[in-house]
Amino acid sequence: MSLKESPYISRIIGCGSFLPEKVVSNVDLEKTVETDDSWIVERTGIRQRHIAEEGVNTSDLATAAARRAMDHAGVSADDVDLIIVATTTPDDTFPATATKVQAQLGVTRGAAFDVQAVCSGFIYALATADNFLRAGQFQTALVIGAETFTRILDWNDRSTCVLFGDGAGAVVLRAEERQIGAPTVADSLQQQGILSSHLHADGRLHDLLYVDGGPSSTGTVGKVRMLGREVFRHAVTNLAGVVKEALEKNGYQASDLDWIVPHQANMRILDGTARKLGIAPEKVVVTVDHHANTSAASVPLALDEAVRDGRIQPGHLVLMEAMGGGITWGACLVRW
Repeated sequence: MSLKESPYISRIIGCGSFLPEKVVSNVDLEKTVETDDSWIVERTGIRQRHIAEEGVNTSDLATAAARRAMDHAGVSADDVDLIIVATTTPDDTFPATATKVQAQLGVTRGAAFDVQAVCSGFIYALATADNFLRAGQFQTALVIGAETFTRILDWNDRSTCVLFGDGAGAVVLRAEERQIGAPTVADSLQQQGILSSHLHADGRLHDLLYVDGGPSSTGTVGKVRMLGREVFRHAVTNLAGVVKEALEKNGYQASDLDWIVPHQANMRILDGTARKLGIAPEKVVVTVDHHANTSAASVPLALDEAVRDGRIQPGHLVLMEAMGGGITWGACLVRW
């Protein structure tokens, strides 16, 4: 359904995040991994990461972030009728982590399910919720990206184990009537909401970034495996392409963006994508230095930080983008 056909637009009315208390610096990692702080910082920009303690599950992080988002939005459990959790590290093979979050929040109606697109998961989940709301099927949605990604790391592989952390971020979406007289949202700077979402995948690139286990293939959880140089090459090309796609769809140029909130993979990818698009570095929200790569949680974590510290203001044009295993990638353009 196009925005022109739908009488509704979904607007982000609140956001929240949660990080585990335990912080592990690069210097801390030097004690257990054959690496050093300068090597990690030079290649990734990462200085520390948060790691969930034993007994803390993905659903716990997701629920805490969701509560903060609901408080920020001023909504209660009775208002929420859709919960989507983007995660690669669910509590259980089944049921969906979203159903556990639903129960912990006291939400008793509507639907709850997970989305799996690895680091692109939050963008995929946001696009899914947006379409449900614009179709009039639901009114208020919680979209959560949550990961205990450190649980699937091989701590003997220094090329991957230094890159990731745990955390959760969430947004509350609400369906609102689109302004009368505006054939598309982009025609009205006053209309706040999600302008468009753009999703892609190429399963032929599976072996660039994957986990070598699963219930069907091996009966094990498995560990992360990655061909870093190839992932970098595809990331810069694919992310720049999907950002251009989103801007062109809505009649904007890169210079019109107030903020770009990217997946926090590593600093080199962030810098390379910004250069390819001609976007000023000061317009890029960066949290990779203190969050590391939190997979599906990275975009909502960065978004919440930029909203809370006052960088993102009402009326700003904000572009979120991510690429993850699959290979999957996508972008979402929002008038805040």
